[in-house]
Order: sequence, then structure tokens, then C-alpha cells
Amino acid sequence: MPYDARADSSRSYDVAIDAMRERHEAIMAAGAKRIEYIGDAVLIQGDCLEVMPALGRVDAVITDPPYGIGEAAGANKSRSKLAKAVDYGCSDWDNQTADEAIHFARSICNQSIIFGGNYYSLPPTSCWLVWDKLNTGDFADCELAWTNLPKAVRRIKYLWSGMIKAPGEVRGHHPTQKPIGVMKWCIQQLSKDTNTILDPFMGSGTTLVAATQLGRRSIGIELDPDYFDIACKRVREAWKQPRLFDEPKAKPAQTGSLFDGET
Repeated sequence: MPYDARADSSRSYDVAIDAMRERHEAIMAAGAKRIEYIGDAVLIQGDCLEVMPALGRVDAVITDPPYGIGEAAGANKSRSKLAKAVDYGCSDWDNQTADEAIHFARSICNQSIIFGGNYYSLPPTSCWLVWDKLNTGDFADCELAWTNLPKAVRRIKYLWSGMIKAPGEVRGHHPTQKPIGVMKWCIQQLSKDTNTILDPFMGSGTTLVAATQLGRRSIGIELDPDYFDIACKRVREAWKQPRLFDEPKAKPAQTGSLFDGET
């Protein structure tokens, strides 16, 4: 029987769609409230502890989890004195660390970058990522991200001081929002064959925006419906923008990942 390229392509497409449908149904069954597919990003509204077991493996986790310092408990109003402060409301999401979620996230990936790792019980590492915010306010001068990367300590100087910030950055989506430039730098610390990046504490979606701008696949999980909507909007806007300097495409996703079956 002669080879039919069109029929083979159609079968491959059907297999990919079936795989995505099965994974979608598994994630919803695990407790997800919504799933949005935007370009190479998958955004999931739900509890990451419920959702992550349904994802399969990913290549890397980059996240900024709760630090357990009460930053959201009545302290969500920004401290700017040069411009009108942004009031993010009062919440309890930063009242305690998310040790169980971080432990599980690390178990399903090869590479981890965890902001606020100094608030968690994590193994010794040779590579902390240091973000020098060039800050002049009453916030910390630097933020630390724990990693399991096999390299020395790395530092980035990137302005983020109240209303004063690096060119092109927009602040105000989330009280602990990170700059896109810093998250892109974090992604660039990963191995070149990194394909899919998970952020189980997605917030307003900065990690996914950075991944989209670099041409990487990403998965984000966020419990709060309002922040989830903000993340969807930001990722959708990022996907519409031309990416003139995409990094080289990585190898296919690992077996068992959310993106299995794609062609």
C-alpha cells in the first residue's frame, strides 16, 4: 500500500487532539476550574496541589511562591511616596509558606528556580540567583531565588524601585509582581534543551509572558480568579507580539507532559 502523507498527517493530528483532550479532562477532574490555551502557554485556574499530579513531568519549575511573611495581610498597598499608591486589598495568601506544593513541584522537574527560597527548607546549592533591584525605598535591596542549577551564583541588576522601574516594564498587576526582564533572565539560566516551564504560583502571569517572549512552552496555575484573568490577558497580549529574537526551539517535551502528542 503506497504511503499517504496526507492521511498520515491527519492520523497524527487526531492522536495529538485525543492526547490533549484526555489530559484536559484529567486536569479538570483533578479540580481545575478553568483551562485556557494561549499559543504555547496553558493557564489553569485551580489549587496547584490538586492540579500538578495531573500534569505529568515538565522540564523546569520557575516560581515565586508565598514567603509566609504576611505581605498580603493588610500590607498590599504599595509604599510609593512619589505617586499614588496602588491598593491591592487584603488577603491571606502570604500567611504561610507552601512547602508541600514546592516539594511536589520539584519532584516533577529536572531544574528548579524558586524565588524566596531563603524562606524554605531546601537543600544546599551552589547557585543562588540574585536580583539587585537598585532599590532606594524601604523594600529589600535584593531578592534571592534558590536553584538546583549546576553553576555558580549569578546576579542581575534590574531597576524596580517603587514607581521607578526599568524601561518597558509595567508594574501594578500583583503586589509581589516580578519584572518580565528578570524572569526572562531566569529562563535563560536553564539548560538549552529546556522545553516546558511550570509556574505553580502564576499570579499575574509574568513567568508565562517571559516564556512566551522567548518562544518557550509554559504552564501556569493560579487559584485566584481575578489574577487568573489578568494573567490570561497579559499572555494573550504577549502572544500577539512579534518575537524577532526567539531562542532556538528546544527538544520535544518529556514523556508524560501536558504537551505530549503535539506535532
